[in-house]
Amino acid sequence: MNSLSAANTHFTFDLFQQFKTSKKDDNIFCSPLSISSALAMTYLGAKENTAFEMEMVGALHFNEVTENTEGRTTRDHVEKLGNVHHQFQKLLTELKKPTDANELNIANKLYGEKNYQFLQTSFLYYVESVDFKNAPEESRKKINSWVESQTHEKIKDLLPKNSLEFTTVLVLVNAIYFKGQWDNKFDKRNTVEKEFWLNKDTSKPVQMMKQVNVFKFTSLEDIKAKILEIPYKGKDLSMVLLLPDDVDGLQKLEDQLTAEKLREWTSSQNMHDNYVDLYLPRFKVEETYDLKDTLRALGMVDVFNPQRANLSGMTGTKDLLVSKVIHKSFVEVTEEGTEAASSTAVVVNVGSPPTHPFHCDHPFLFFIRHNKTNSILFLGRVSSP
Repeated sequence: MNSLSAANTHFTFDLFQQFKTSKKDDNIFCSPLSISSALAMTYLGAKENTAFEMEMVGALHFNEVTENTEGRTTRDHVEKLGNVHHQFQKLLTELKKPTDANELNIANKLYGEKNYQFLQTSFLYYVESVDFKNAPEESRKKINSWVESQTHEKIKDLLPKNSLEFTTVLVLVNAIYFKGQWDNKFDKRNTVEKEFWLNKDTSKPVQMMKQVNVFKFTSLEDIKAKILEIPYKGKDLSMVLLLPDDVDGLQKLEDQLTAEKLREWTSSQNMHDNYVDLYLPRFKVEETYDLKDTLRALGMVDVFNPQRANLSGMTGTKDLLVSKVIHKSFVEVTEEGTEAASSTAVVVNVGSPPTHPFHCDHPFLFFIRHNKTNSILFLGRVSSP
């Protein structure tokens, strides 16, 4: 894992800690990588205290991105700015390599008030001028249309009506779309209605998929939880499921979860091929977040403050601030994978070795990971499918 992937993983768990506090029993789904890469665009224009908060206070962990393009340690602040940008470009290029099986699109854009003069820098590649001052509603529709096109119409109305005002000067938008097929698909004939337990006393019927197959698996006896990896076709990407043994055991698992623990738990030393009896509900989760308060809680405060924001690397003046950071994401898990359209039956021979049960019939966590870079693309909590 390079230092950027490590920094993004730390940001992932900082973000999750905020979400699990504010959304105690709710579904959670987001793409920390998409958020971080979009904020990296703002970081390029940040100066002084604003840059310090983004890199050093801990919000984005960019101070952990140590190596430069030649592999030596980066010390100079200006060099670090360019290095973070370069490392993101390198990572996103790797992630977006086309495959026959999966489609992954990560798109970020900054929309700036047209009366602001942006410097002749790489920001011209990202910033699109809009007329927030005189036409905020038209600007909103333009942004939503772009997001819709980038996500194959899965994410609509990212910005709700009247969410932009004539005082808006900068809106940061990130969109991510993933469509993948399982390496071994679930047989639809095995999908049955079963109860999903929201807690010890309450359940709801769900369509439960079933598959008996060989998966990377481990059992964490000390915290009473299990981990399973389901590869997508081509095995460049995987879904990692974290399931507590007890119906009400998710909070204990979440309290134990850190970037370091996940790395340890899912390492090749701990995850081994086992026959597993897997039950996984079909589920669809769509979530929208205004991340301003979340990022403030992580220490990124000044960039939102009109008196203290310093994004002079973008405009040459200190009168620019970030007005909103909106993130919306969508995931659908079916027998074929994520949004796929065909199915293939998997036959398991009679007389297979003993299997480990992995029944996701109560709240669980999941991550979608790019295996080569060890980058977490998505994190989610399924409390109610």
